[in-house]
Amino acid sequence: QKVRTEMQMKNDVLQEQLSVQKQLLQELKTQLHESQRTCTQLRTQIVVYKGEMERAQSQLEVEMQNLEEEKNRVIEEAFIRAESEMKAVHENLAGVCVWVRLNLLTLQPALRTLTVDYNSLKKQAQDFPSMLDKAIRDAKQEICQVISQVSSTSQDLLQKYKREMNLRKKIHNELVRLKGNIRVFCRVRPVSQDEQDSADSRTVLSFDSDDSDVLYISNKGKTMTFELDKVFPPQATQEEVFQEVQSLVTSCIDGYNVCIFAYGQTGSGKTYTMEGVASDPGINQRALRLLFAEVMEKAPDWVYRITVSMVEIYNEMLRDLLRENPGDKLDIRLNPDGSGQLYVPGLTEITVQSPEDINKVFELGHMNRATACTNLNEHSSRSHALLIIIVSGFNSTAGTRTQGKLNLVDLAGSERIGKSGAEGSRLREAQCINKSLSALGDVISALRGKYSHVPFRNSRLTYLLQDSLSGDSKTLMMVQVSPLPGNMSESVCSLKFAQRVRSVELNSSSRRHENSSTSSSPTHNSVEVTLSSAQLVRNKQSGRSSAPRSPAEDGGVSNPPSGAGELKPGPEPDRSSAVYTDV
Repeated sequence: QKVRTEMQMKNDVLQEQLSVQKQLLQELKTQLHESQRTCTQLRTQIVVYKGEMERAQSQLEVEMQNLEEEKNRVIEEAFIRAESEMKAVHENLAGVCVWVRLNLLTLQPALRTLTVDYNSLKKQAQDFPSMLDKAIRDAKQEICQVISQVSSTSQDLLQKYKREMNLRKKIHNELVRLKGNIRVFCRVRPVSQDEQDSADSRTVLSFDSDDSDVLYISNKGKTMTFELDKVFPPQATQEEVFQEVQSLVTSCIDGYNVCIFAYGQTGSGKTYTMEGVASDPGINQRALRLLFAEVMEKAPDWVYRITVSMVEIYNEMLRDLLRENPGDKLDIRLNPDGSGQLYVPGLTEITVQSPEDINKVFELGHMNRATACTNLNEHSSRSHALLIIIVSGFNSTAGTRTQGKLNLVDLAGSERIGKSGAEGSRLREAQCINKSLSALGDVISALRGKYSHVPFRNSRLTYLLQDSLSGDSKTLMMVQVSPLPGNMSESVCSLKFAQRVRSVELNSSSRRHENSSTSSSPTHNSVEVTLSSAQLVRNKQSGRSSAPRSPAEDGGVSNPPSGAGELKPGPEPDRSSAVYTDV
């Protein structure tokens, strides 16, 4: 029974295997049938392809036969065309040959004529050395006579040239002197877009359409009048400003010391006037370009060398802006050559020869200058920047040498601590700025009063500018003011200081004094001002008297008594803790 069970199990297994094998056999039969059907289809397709290939072969043979016929036809046409062209060329060559033969027959007489001319020229060439020697001897005699005449004439011309050069320098110096040794210009900056959008965007300044030297400030129904050498309205361009300045710049070439400095509160446009922007440069770049133009015009009689230095006075310390490390300590010394001039030992001097050199110098100086953000100006200058240009010239014809210095100064802005919001280091900077500006005011007061002692050494700024604020130097102050009511007190302070500066005479000058027409205010005394002779002539021509104005003309405020506006010498104020804003 056990064997029987095992046999049944084996039988079941074999039955399963037999069914699997049958299933496989059925699948193989199906695949064999499909293969036979596919084979039949392929045989049919092969027969079709053979028929198509036979048709294509017959078509190709027909096309090849056509191409062969076409080739033969084209070759035959080209051969015929070439034969006709060759025939035409042969005919042309025959005509050319006939023409050449005729020309040869006509050229033979010309050839005989040329042979005769050649023989004649050959004979002249043989006689030429003797003729040349004779001509040279005659020319030498004539040249010697002309040289002797030119030598005597050149001596006369040299003497006349020297006299004319001295006369030109004298006349130019006299012209600048008549205008006033310290000239004062005023430039009113335009109102920015942000200020126009603000509530208080009206201006308190007005101008005289008939006189460009007068500026009016209106406040609480009263009008203050300031008379300066030139007033530039907000729409004045950089080019118009420089046209009034360029006569001073050219004095530097004649060997004079010239100083042009911008003064005013922070944010009034001093840096823009002096430096400008890349597309519209200011006085600094325009002055150097003018110097280059003058140097080129005077060549080759004069040979000039122009050197440039840039100095910053930051917290009463001198900083060389053209050094890699501008923080090195510098000092002001008296030049040991006995000239009495001041100089800064170790100061970098770069010789410039083209406008490209100027741009490189300015880029380096601007990177090193100290600026910071205050409530009054986003990029407030925290130092006084001086561009020092020395022009050395030599005239080989007259054997004379000249050396002049041009100081272009961008003063840091005076500011009230309450408005600027200066704190910490900014407060220390503001104190040093206002202290140096106060020292500049003391120097101006001493010069105006013609004191025996002028306190140039009270500040690094005034000490460095000593040679430009004394002697026969030429000085221009560009006072910058803001037209907004919020800055009126600072504008009045700047303009009153400008009038004190304008009354200073560095040497004898034809100025006559008169009382100013500036209305007094509770906090500021009226200041005595002087008019140059040129202004007196202009006033006379315009029908305006140069005498003191009446109280009615001054808005109801009478002129102060004699000496009310004068600055009297007194004890030196203590500046250790105070911050001066009205110098």
